[in-house]
Amino acid sequence: MSAMPVTAPGARQRFAWTVSDTLVMARRNLLRYLRLPNLLVFSTVQPVMFVLLFTYVFGGAIDVPADSYIDYLIPGIFVQTVVFGATQTGVGLAEDLSRGMVDRFRSLPMARSAVLAGRTLGDTVRNVFVVLLMTGVGALVGFRFHAGLLPAVGALALAVLFGLAFCWVQAFIVLSVGNVEAAQAAGFIWLFPLVFASSAFVPVASMPGWLQAFAEVQPISVTIDALRALCLGGPTATHVWRALAWVAVILLVFVPLSVRRYRRVA
Repeated sequence: MSAMPVTAPGARQRFAWTVSDTLVMARRNLLRYLRLPNLLVFSTVQPVMFVLLFTYVFGGAIDVPADSYIDYLIPGIFVQTVVFGATQTGVGLAEDLSRGMVDRFRSLPMARSAVLAGRTLGDTVRNVFVVLLMTGVGALVGFRFHAGLLPAVGALALAVLFGLAFCWVQAFIVLSVGNVEAAQAAGFIWLFPLVFASSAFVPVASMPGWLQAFAEVQPISVTIDALRALCLGGPTATHVWRALAWVAVILLVFVPLSVRRYRRVA
């Protein structure tokens, strides 16, 4: 009797395996936060400090188009938190590369993309926790959602989705620079101009004209404006669509770039 021919798995089965491998890798990365809780603690201390400093030190000196400065500030803090939190994707990936974990993953029968997808998914789950925590911190200092429950959920979801997009940017940067020390420096140095030259802490109209032209269209300002519209009320459609367009562009560019770079590095 002749042996049955071995057929290649179909596209649906390959997709199911990729999803399963991604979930396994995401669980592995989340367990790291349980075993090293200081990583999660330090990732939440910084945004809490920004809330307190800007609210009680600078808030009284800044004029904003909102009923209170804290209502203006918190949407910016949401975006700042997920963007800075995305650097953990880069640092964690750099550590795996330096310790040879990526080589071990390559030797396993698993999807190549699962390493990156699992890393970004795990960090997105962490961002959900941190954004909810910052919502609670904001509520303690007077922040309120003025547009209702569904827009509030939409604002938090948009912030987390934007953080996912920046996780892929950080993954590409780290795969390009290689080591942990360079990953930490390269991951932060380009974020500071984007975050502080945005509408996160002050209105764009208060900036010099040449800077306004950049601040109004860059992705962080666009996303913060969308979150403010969802949190405080008013016209939202244009702001939200512009933010989603930026998320789509970032993912379409950096997901394939990161996967391609990962295959070369690995």
